[in-house]
Amino acid sequence: MNLELLSNFFEANKERQLYHRYITNAHLIPLLETLGSHFTVESVGHSVLDEPIYAVKIGDGKKKILMWSQMHGNESTTTKALFDIFNTLLVKDQIITSIRSSCSLYIIPILNPDGAKAYTRVNANSVDLNRDAQLLSQPESIILKSVFDSFEPHFCYNLHGQRTIFSAGSSNQPATVSFLAPAQDEACTITPNRKVAMEIIGVMNALLQNEIPGQVGVYDDAFNLNCVGDSFQSKNVPTMLFEAGHYANDYGREITRKYIYMALLESLIYISKNNITGTKFKSYFNIPENKKLFLDIIIRNAKLRENDAALDIGIMYQERLIENEIQFIPVIHKLEDLSGYFAHKELDANGNMVLSENKTPLKVNDENVFVMIKNDKIALMLK
Repeated sequence: MNLELLSNFFEANKERQLYHRYITNAHLIPLLETLGSHFTVESVGHSVLDEPIYAVKIGDGKKKILMWSQMHGNESTTTKALFDIFNTLLVKDQIITSIRSSCSLYIIPILNPDGAKAYTRVNANSVDLNRDAQLLSQPESIILKSVFDSFEPHFCYNLHGQRTIFSAGSSNQPATVSFLAPAQDEACTITPNRKVAMEIIGVMNALLQNEIPGQVGVYDDAFNLNCVGDSFQSKNVPTMLFEAGHYANDYGREITRKYIYMALLESLIYISKNNITGTKFKSYFNIPENKKLFLDIIIRNAKLRENDAALDIGIMYQERLIENEIQFIPVIHKLEDLSGYFAHKELDANGNMVLSENKTPLKVNDENVFVMIKNDKIALMLK
């Protein structure tokens, strides 16, 4: 689709009641209750703590698409984008109407409502649901597998969020959006259904390169059958992992949300219009593999004590739920030469001592809202 049209669709249909990083069932239920008659909303089961897990159906076409988000409770960007997509699917536009007539979508906006409420990766039993595809030890895992078996999708979308540490390849560019066509065997064979997933990812990447050039990555495809994507891929269903990552100064992931939305909508349009065979899969391999080369803040050329040699101070934000808001707490992560790393924000101490607010030496794992450089008090918290 035309980039300007996609952008206009987003601005017109963005669900403005969902904002920032903390998204739970309590935020979604009022929106689910007001979805139009084109949608069917149902509870497909309950979490460990008896929270309902909702599914949304729309479309009556032959191409069946299954999506699920917030398998990890603290990965909410894709959930926001899904509601932007829901709003868009009601638009009276020929392209949008063709999606509904060609495709049947079955979408679980929050698979892990307990983790979403607590803002944790894991569920209430401290289990990572994305490592439970074979054991099926958790009610949430059983629900997803049951939906997969009963719906019999032709395409699966595994929607996630990723940390700020990832670069797109070795470049000084954050991986704002990442993808993966998961492996389905130990040899990572490029199977026909993986080729289909790769072709669709290639289409989304081509679109995003016009918006965020050099800021799209892919993950290593090492096989792990305990992961849901690998498991569903092994059942010969083209499966795509989406990862919503960092964009400059966008810790609330509102800009990234737009790019996830654009990728989702572009993929739905492509699926609705084409009989995808996987013959156009090779562009997938032009996407660089993610590396862990970013820190949130680096203070270069710093001394911990007067007579010490200069080094670099690496700081990462710890996401913490405080009074129903996500706050980003600066934590000292590395005290070493960080010349091989990039940062989302850099400061230069120019060979001066960098101390805590109390003028004591910094230590790894310390929380520091401020640091002192000479006699200047430098704020590390996000504004």
